Amino acid sequence: MEPSSTLAAAPPRVAELAHAAVEYVRRAIGLELAYDSDTLPLLDHYLRNVPDDQPATVELVATTSGAYFGEVVRRRLGGRWDVSAEDITEWRIILPTGLHFCPAGFAAAAIVRADLDDLDTTLDAPPRMRPFVEQALARMSDVTEDDYYSLCGRLDTLEHVHEVLVAVAARLLGKERGEDAPDDVDGDGGDPDGGEDAAGGEGVAPGSADDLDEPPGGPLN
Repeated sequence: MEPSSTLAAAPPRVAELAHAAVEYVRRAIGLELAYDSDTLPLLDHYLRNVPDDQPATVELVATTSGAYFGEVVRRRLGGRWDVSAEDITEWRIILPTGLHFCPAGFAAAAIVRADLDDLDTTLDAPPRMRPFVEQALARMSDVTEDDYYSLCGRLDTLEHVHEVLVAVAARLLGKERGEDAPDDVDGDGGDPDGGEDAAGGEGVAPGSADDLDEPPGGPLN
């Protein structure tokens, strides 16, 4: 899934932090990150070698790598940055479906290979879409701990859940318009909401987070 060619530039501070991550990886392993999924394993390799017993180092690398990862996701799936929080580690990416997450939290979790109490390492969505997210996550195959916390693994999860929500939004919009739409939005042969609209029967235009409740909200693991 490709975002619009008119995707806006990243906020200057985000771009600066992401560039720092590119430089860190280049100096450490001699290879260049290219803001794509093909070179994302290089960043995962770099993060696995960051000492996880040095909080200041973890925070620095998490903020820079988080900015880079957020840009990879935004360029791949679209969406926008929410940099309204004073704390950089709380900046979020909000996808067009309303799915949102804290990239710095994901990067920190990739370093320590665990969830953290002081950083948000969860995936969230507007309240009316959370049941669909929960179902999509529950139906995903089990993975190893390393894969789960890796940024490559996070990207796979984000892409899958985002695609499910795009299909859900199209289905709900079709119902509101009285159109026939397939019930099987997640490819498992069943109705994702058990025959009831988790969104309360409200139409949600695909690709438009403005029609959804704005984050933040309760987290989804």
